[in-house]
Amino acid sequence: QVQLVVSGGGLVQAGGSLRMSCTASGNIFSINSMGWYRQAPGKQRELVASITSGGSRKYADSVKGRFTISRDNAKNTVYLQMDSLKPEDTAVYYCNAAIQTSLLYENNYWGQGTQVTVSS
Repeated sequence: QVQLVVSGGGLVQAGGSLRMSCTASGNIFSINSMGWYRQAPGKQRELVASITSGGSRKYADSVKGRFTISRDNAKNTVYLQMDSLKPEDTAVYYCNAAIQTSLLYENNYWGQGTQVTVSS
């Protein structure tokens, strides 16, 4: 069994910063990609940023230059540093990870959502 536990998020004024972390635990053979998604009210869930085990990063155009994703493979943890936050960044943020529980079996796991609210 695998769990993703998210910490961070909260309320911040526009222009401020927040940092979130997501730690995977349980029956883990290896972790491939890790990432962050968000879902605003009335909108579909969208990819914010992702990072492979080798460190290759992808960002949504809306967050490029403001958000930074990183990971600590030794700690099975992915981070999202969010700077210059805007009200339109307000959403529930979710951690996601592609995790192998054995050499042949990989599944997609989600952490609990955490609310990020940016006030204007």
